[in-house]
Amino acid sequence: MTTRPAEPIFDATPHPFGDGPVAPLVYDASLRALRQRTVNFAAKRYADMMFVSGLDRATADRHFRPRAAGVPAGLDDRPGGEDIGPALKAAVAEGWFAVQAADNRVTVTWADPACGAPVTGSAVTHPGYGSILLGEHAAPRFDPVPIPRVASDTHDIVAPPAAIVPALDAFLASSSGVYGVVIRTPDRVLAERYSSFGRPDRATPSWSMTKAMTCTAIGRMIQEGWLASMHDPAPAPLWRDPRGIHRLITLDHLVRMRSGIGFPVRHEDGRTTLGFENSAVYQDGVDAFEAAQRSVVAALPGSVFRYVNSGMNVLGSVIRDQIDRRGLPYHRTVYGLLADRLGMSSYQHSADIAGNFIASGAGYATARDYAKLGVLYLNDGVWNGERLLPPGWVDYALTATHTGTSYAACFRTNIDHLFPDLPDDAAWAAGASDNRIFILRRAGLSVAVTNETDHKMDLGALNRLIATAIDTFA
Repeated sequence: MTTRPAEPIFDATPHPFGDGPVAPLVYDASLRALRQRTVNFAAKRYADMMFVSGLDRATADRHFRPRAAGVPAGLDDRPGGEDIGPALKAAVAEGWFAVQAADNRVTVTWADPACGAPVTGSAVTHPGYGSILLGEHAAPRFDPVPIPRVASDTHDIVAPPAAIVPALDAFLASSSGVYGVVIRTPDRVLAERYSSFGRPDRATPSWSMTKAMTCTAIGRMIQEGWLASMHDPAPAPLWRDPRGIHRLITLDHLVRMRSGIGFPVRHEDGRTTLGFENSAVYQDGVDAFEAAQRSVVAALPGSVFRYVNSGMNVLGSVIRDQIDRRGLPYHRTVYGLLADRLGMSSYQHSADIAGNFIASGAGYATARDYAKLGVLYLNDGVWNGERLLPPGWVDYALTATHTGTSYAACFRTNIDHLFPDLPDDAAWAAGASDNRIFILRRAGLSVAVTNETDHKMDLGALNRLIATAIDTFA
């Protein structure tokens, strides 16, 4: 009998805890793929505005700003790649960029004759799931059944006191995209103001403010004993092979944008560069959690700050896996862990085509409900007398620890004095277009400001408004 010698090249030791490393995702940066992402994002934007926020078509048309999909950047600078911005601008001017919206569905077609065959992308809205990006597909790959939600309290609009009216007027006058501003303490709303297209009950896109909800949900799981520590390896379903370098990535690395994950980018001319995803999750009609877990480890985990959405969607896969392994209904449990506990009945996650709640952004809520997240942090993680977050979590989440950035654990901080008249320990959840939830612990205030995507906000006027609120209410 012959004995087979040990393989001298490959490790043949049995590893029962994982199926091996996942196949890496390669980002297609061809011209057609970039055009596809552009129409996909436009479809989602229109669906968000019309069928989640409830804007009429004319208002949505005024708010919409065409955005060309770009090639992901490297660690520092954007690599060379095709810029389809001029082609998009020409297509819009010539009427080759068409938007159709009806029955909770939006379809966008880019039919520029100079760019080859037309590309079409769609999005569809379902209550509780936001606007689901379908891309080239006809329907979601899951059944978006209705999700029971907990009703929240209601109240009349609280008029601002005279002391802050000039600052509020100046801010809204110089920030044409603002939906609304809410200023409150843990006990009550102190003041609120809405624009002509904003309303107390109008849910608006938060984009990356959703990251703060995701991070807080991880804190809830630690408090509930589902997860042990932020400094443990991230237990993502596809990262279980103990030999994989992904096992060096902790939950803390993910929430602080220090995971080091990226992916190869294949260009139109055949070149391949290294990229770090920051918007593809809102442009590709794919399983966001699987795509995120198929990232490669491009930098030593913990060594480099690089703001990416893929790390947050790895966290989303962890949340889903922890819920599924307990046999609980995924969608209802996500809301039950946090949003419904805080009475944020207007809050909706945006689902991807596979039914995952996108963890990096694209959630929606009213300004009143956004402010409730700030109240939870003002109360040191306690809500209505019940501890929802672990002791010490608030200090952990709101403290920046990485040299060269003001980023904390899915929150940003004022250590770089972006808002010069606010205290150094001011922190905020931040989303695209300057959506923010301010947490002013010394003043005991939570301030939520919601803004339309791709519209400029006057941050100087916002700084003066919040400083005035501190002087008035603290």
